[in-house]
Amino acid sequence: MIELFISAFVTLFVVIDPPGCAPIFAGLTSTAPPVAARRMAMRACLIATMILLVFALFGEKLLGALHIELNSFRIAGGIMLFLIAIDMVFEKRTERREKRAEEVRTAAEVDDVSVFPLAIPMIAGPGSIATIMLLMSRAQGTEATLMILAALIAVMVLCLAALLAAGPIMRLVGAKAEAVVTRLLGVLLSALAAQYVIDGLRAVMAS
Repeated sequence: MIELFISAFVTLFVVIDPPGCAPIFAGLTSTAPPVAARRMAMRACLIATMILLVFALFGEKLLGALHIELNSFRIAGGIMLFLIAIDMVFEKRTERREKRAEEVRTAAEVDDVSVFPLAIPMIAGPGSIATIMLLMSRAQGTEATLMILAALIAVMVLCLAALLAAGPIMRLVGAKAEAVVTRLLGVLLSALAAQYVIDGLRAVMAS
């Protein structure tokens, strides 16, 4: 169970990427009062957690209603995560996040960024939704399910901490160190994504 928790935690941490969300949040809320920024951080993490929990608990039923086999979702999810990993290695993901944040920041009519783009799609995006559904599909029994949900909650708590400490983190870490960490996480995610595809193909061939 401990190994399952660690595996789920690492996978979700890499995909959600709390350290990567921190500088974007700092830029989006640079002109907001500290109290308002903290509220947006808490609201964004709460909304994202609720979205991911819904897909974790009911995602398989949704696939069944759409007549999509779980193994097909494993393969598709693995390919999606692999593309995200490539973006992370070559820093394309960060560039897109920063561009989206800049578009929101320059729109004068948008004040609260907690729902968009923070909760959706920066935290609870297609990659994190696919990941939590893939993890839940591999859970055998109640204890395994609880371990994965606990890993999700732990990652979201770290994400909230990263957003709340976004300013100090940016001053302490710096852009270059963040780029190195993002690339390392991308390499790790690519291996995990390949494993999802292999598991899906193996199950299809065995059936």
